[in-house]
Amino acid sequence: MLRTLSVPLAAALFIFTVGVEGRAPQGGRGREGAPGAQGGRGREGAPGAQGGQGRGGRGQVTLPDGAGKEMVTATCGTCHGLNQIVNSRGYTRDGWQKLFATMVALPNDQVESMSTYLATNFPLKPGPDAVIVPGQASVNFREWLLPTLGQRPHDPLAAADGSVWWTGQFAARLGRVDPPTNAIREFPLPTPDTQAHGLVEDSAGNIWYTAINKQYIGKLDPRTGQVTEYPVPEPGRNPHTPIFDQKGTLWFTMQSGHVGRVIPSTGEVRVQATPSTGTYPYGIRVNSKGVPWYVDFRGPRIGSVDPVTMQITEHPLPNADARPRRIAITSDDAIWYTDYPRGMIGRFDPSTHTVKEYPSPGGPQSLPYGIAHVGDVIWYSESGVRPNTLVRFDTRTERFQTWAIPAGGGVVRHMMASKEGNLVLAESGVNHVALVEVR
Repeated sequence: MLRTLSVPLAAALFIFTVGVEGRAPQGGRGREGAPGAQGGRGREGAPGAQGGQGRGGRGQVTLPDGAGKEMVTATCGTCHGLNQIVNSRGYTRDGWQKLFATMVALPNDQVESMSTYLATNFPLKPGPDAVIVPGQASVNFREWLLPTLGQRPHDPLAAADGSVWWTGQFAARLGRVDPPTNAIREFPLPTPDTQAHGLVEDSAGNIWYTAINKQYIGKLDPRTGQVTEYPVPEPGRNPHTPIFDQKGTLWFTMQSGHVGRVIPSTGEVRVQATPSTGTYPYGIRVNSKGVPWYVDFRGPRIGSVDPVTMQITEHPLPNADARPRRIAITSDDAIWYTDYPRGMIGRFDPSTHTVKEYPSPGGPQSLPYGIAHVGDVIWYSESGVRPNTLVRFDTRTERFQTWAIPAGGGVVRHMMASKEGNLVLAESGVNHVALVEVR
């Protein structure tokens, strides 16, 4: 049964901000201790942690004694598990200040006490640094700090009107920035703790999103603030990434090992289980023939979905350790994916079932994540290096080029190409969104 709710437009937050703009450096190793630097393999939403979903573990963790311990415990433990501090790669004192400034506003004396404690007990640890590979392409980063702190933008969207949207996963909201004016507007969602995850725009300008924590697909009309919720039927759970096909049907992946479909004209929602058990359909795209393809983050496989019957066909990858996380499909319908734990990108040819792999410049611990394509060029981000990098891979020459992300990246979980051939990024751990102008 559909649920239609309204968000009063007066309740939407309007803020004008100045985007941080500048060219990415072409050399060097980036800023030590930049916010969003990564380390370890902890849960999403943690300082410097990777992977997983939600706010991270809340298991029992004992922090070292010292001045500032109680303050850190009370302030940080409200939103995420303290294990995410313990398991992080650490920061300098300045780095800790910059990081938690994206999460919460604190008095100066508390900032000093907490950052001193954290830098003393959790200093910067060795780990993979950004590897800068020079090249002929040029990019310009424009980055915006989001007004609601600690919302952890998960996925970005390049809208048809040139605006940049995002899901504020930890703050139950969607947001929009208008790059020409730097105006930011946030849309609080009516259902609390929605944990909006992925989002996509339909032909009428409505923004559809996955409510990963509340088991529904949402549609926001930005003109009226009205939200329509489409409940996901059992046994499907935790809707993840949405995408529209050429006929206007919405497809989405689910953490429960399902792929779902919404027919917007009727409101019908169906889910289909994958042939293998224990799967995690993650990134999803639609090829030129209208066939949805997804990657399985729990196994070495890619899946395709019959758009009429919803029958799923699984296509194994040759390496048993492969765990593809995000996906792009080029004009020749080749499937490109980021192999997150192995530090690779891969190309799967659906016609021959052959796979070709390319080691990412940052190495086996680089954790490639969000991916997109512009023509014959693949773009993706390395989330395991400090700071995160934007990587360009020319599929014709098979050459890489990389840039350090100025605000640090904080795990770029998804990216999208705009119609102009630019890129939009959500920098989750540092509470920024970015527009990358490709020149």
